[in-house]
Amino acid sequence: MTETRCAPAIVLVVALIAWLPTAASAQDAELAQTLTNPIADLVSVPFQINRDRGFGADRDGWRTTLNIQPVYPIRLSDDWTLISRTIVPVIQQKNVVPGSSQTGLGDILQSFFLSPAGAGSDGGLIWGAGLAFGLPTASENALGTGKWTIGPTVAALRIDGAFTYGALLNHLWSVGGDRDRANVNQSFVQPFLSYTSPAAVTLTASAEALYDWEREALAVPVNLTAARLVRIGGQPVSLQAGLRYWAKSPEGGPRGFGFRIGTTILFPR
Repeated sequence: MTETRCAPAIVLVVALIAWLPTAASAQDAELAQTLTNPIADLVSVPFQINRDRGFGADRDGWRTTLNIQPVYPIRLSDDWTLISRTIVPVIQQKNVVPGSSQTGLGDILQSFFLSPAGAGSDGGLIWGAGLAFGLPTASENALGTGKWTIGPTVAALRIDGAFTYGALLNHLWSVGGDRDRANVNQSFVQPFLSYTSPAAVTLTASAEALYDWEREALAVPVNLTAARLVRIGGQPVSLQAGLRYWAKSPEGGPRGFGFRIGTTILFPR
């Protein structure tokens, strides 16, 4: 499928996800909204595919990234929960590095959030804080930083009726790795706003701002997605599709529109 045909196809998929009539229980709608909380006490395994293009001086480069993102909460006590969030990227790209292509594993990001159990049950602030670790697992130099990184990470949000809004952020510094590679000093901020309907459909607007303090470069893709929670053989699964637009990109970075599709397998306790 050509890039010019991708956007209309994704719009059609989003429309089908959001408006295809289907029955949903109150439990499914509640579960769908719980999924909008990145530090919820919910075991889940998201698979997310992002497609971006417009890399390079000639804007003919493209990248497809499959992010495998298991989330596993560990109840430490009646008062505290430790949430493990892992992002394992599998990348295929061409002309991101001019005249070459790469396929393989990227750098894994592992985050741990300590969160008070029951936070937000009264409509108040839900929060978690901890550490994020970047592991130099890339199978090729062009797919990763070559550095071990560490830094703080925080998530804060509120659930107000059918709406969920908040932000997730982290900052990473390099603490080791290949001495010939550039140091890492970057901030990531992801604000989001979600609406979940009684039909277990969730519409989400988010941005993923990444600022590289070494290069003084900012990248900001804006995402608009629709997700629907369904049951397959009794197993709750969330299906997602949407468009992304690069509002800001560093020199040689992606341009214009991309798309995101994904599925999340949920394991409610």
